[in-house]
Amino acid sequence: MNQQVLHTITESLGENIQGFSPLSGGDINEVFFLKTTTENYVVKLNHANSFPKMFEAEANGLQLLAKHSSFVIPEVINIGEVDNLAFLVMSYIPSGQKKADFSKEFALRLAELHQTSQDNFGLAHDNYIGSLHQYNASASNASEFYIQQRLQPQFELAANNGFNFPQLEAFYERVSSLIPDEKPSLIHGDLWNGNHMVDMHGKPVLIDPAVAFAPREMDLAMMKLFGGYDTSVFEHYHTIFPLEKDWESRVELFQLYYLLVHLNLFGRSYLGAVESIIKKISF
Repeated sequence: MNQQVLHTITESLGENIQGFSPLSGGDINEVFFLKTTTENYVVKLNHANSFPKMFEAEANGLQLLAKHSSFVIPEVINIGEVDNLAFLVMSYIPSGQKKADFSKEFALRLAELHQTSQDNFGLAHDNYIGSLHQYNASASNASEFYIQQRLQPQFELAANNGFNFPQLEAFYERVSSLIPDEKPSLIHGDLWNGNHMVDMHGKPVLIDPAVAFAPREMDLAMMKLFGGYDTSVFEHYHTIFPLEKDWESRVELFQLYYLLVHLNLFGRSYLGAVESIIKKISF
């Protein structure tokens, strides 16, 4: 870890650091376990110029989740910047094992989160999905938000990356007709299996949010995209907070955003999946 950053963090914590070691952190951030004489922390580092205000957005997302859900959420301790190195300090949550009722408890907490709403879709600020900018301008309905703030920016980026999709205006009209007119839900926004944990008490933990007030089916679609969630989670969720009719027919529609993100991040291997969904929805 950069010594100047370490010194700044040490001063902000007011504790003596006993040691640190790297944790897995994906392609964007360096992540460290930090041990002090009294507490353990997680520290994330990245280049501030490359990802402006990423950690501010992440901190805000974690605080929103902590305020509006009963999931276990890492506490934000400090954010800052030293010589173009941005840092985020969070509480460390040791991992544990799932309890027998984990799926039901996860569903209950997710339904509780999704029942948090506001008048308009969006968020007071933009944030990130992976390393990509995620737009959160206000929209009055679900289809407007999903098309203008989710699909259009990713299709535009894809075009810049050499992936062109014709007749998108007609496609957007079809999308608009398929999305139910539900009120906004506070969603995690990037709810794949790697962004939840289990704590030492068997409780579900959420990390790495990409929050917004958005269509709640986006979270469920992402949960189904890469697997890792038992089918009973969706059954329990539907019992607690019933989904709109034919919600399962819209799973691929809401997965499209995340597949476009992966296309723009990782390239052509995701092109076939994107094209397949566009073809299904268009006819």
